Amino acid sequence: MNTPAQGGSSRPERPRSPRRPTEASSAKIGERLAKRIARAGLCSRREAEAWIRAGRVAVDGVTVESPALDVTPEQRITVDGRPLPEPEPTRLFRWHKPRGVVVTARDPEGRPTYLERLPPGLPRLVPVGRLDLNSEGLLLLTNDGELKRRLELPSTGWTRRYRVRAFGKVDEKALAELARGTVVDGVAYGPIEAKIDQVRGANLWLTVSLKEGKNREVRRVLESLGLVVNRLIRVAYGPFQLGNLPRGAIEEVPRKVLREQLGAAFAPAPSRARRSPARAASGSVEAER
Repeated sequence: MNTPAQGGSSRPERPRSPRRPTEASSAKIGERLAKRIARAGLCSRREAEAWIRAGRVAVDGVTVESPALDVTPEQRITVDGRPLPEPEPTRLFRWHKPRGVVVTARDPEGRPTYLERLPPGLPRLVPVGRLDLNSEGLLLLTNDGELKRRLELPSTGWTRRYRVRAFGKVDEKALAELARGTVVDGVAYGPIEAKIDQVRGANLWLTVSLKEGKNREVRRVLESLGLVVNRLIRVAYGPFQLGNLPRGAIEEVPRKVLREQLGAAFAPAPSRARRSPARAASGSVEAER
C-alpha cells in the first residue's frame, strides 16, 4: 500500500488546535480559560466568555472559538494580540460612591464615571454589583474578575443593606409582607426586609435589606407601595461596611480581612513587591459638587 510522502507536499500546514491538558494535569493545574482571563483583572468571567466567542482570544497562537477549554500556566494566552498579564494578588477596595456618578467604564452621555473619580496609582478595578446614577454609598471594587463574579452571585447569600429616604406614607404591614417576596410589573423579587426608622414630616427613613439586588430593585419595590425614593445609600455589602468612609474616598480591605471573609484562595500573599500601592486609604476623591 502506498503511503503519503513525508514532507513532500507544498500545501501549507494547518495550525493545530490548542492542546488540552491531560485529565491528570487538568485536575492539578488546569483551569477554565475565561477564569484565567478574569483572574488577570481584564474583565469579569462572563465578559471573558463573550470575548472568546468573538474570536478575541488565542491560546498558543490559535484563536479559540469556545470558552469550554482548560489551560495550564505553560500555555501562551493573548487577548486582541496582546499577552495576558500575570494574575495580580486579589485585592478588594471599599469606595464611597457619590451621587451623580455612573458605574460604567464609559458613558455615551458624558456623565462622570467611577473610573474618572478614582485616584491614580490603582490597579484596574471592576465594580462588584452596581449603584445607579442617583444612588450613593458603599461600592466594592476588585482587580479580580473571578472574585467579582462570585460576590455577585445570589447563592453567595450576602445581604445588601440600604438607608432609604422616601416621600409618602406606607403601612408597616405592607412592608412586612415584602419578606415573602413580591412581584412588580411582572418582575419577581426575592424576600426584602424593610422597617421604618424615622418619620420627618412628609419623608421617612427606612432600613432595607435584601440578598438579590436586581436592577433598581429598592426603588421599584417601594414605589409599588406608594413611596417615592429621594435618597438611597448602601451602607453594607455582606460583611463589608461603609462605616465612616468619607464621600468619594477609597480604602483597601486589609489582606487579613480578605482571608477571613473570602478564604485564603482569594487573598494569596504577593510573591514579589508590586509597584501598585498596598493601600489607598489616603486616596480620597473630590466629593461631588
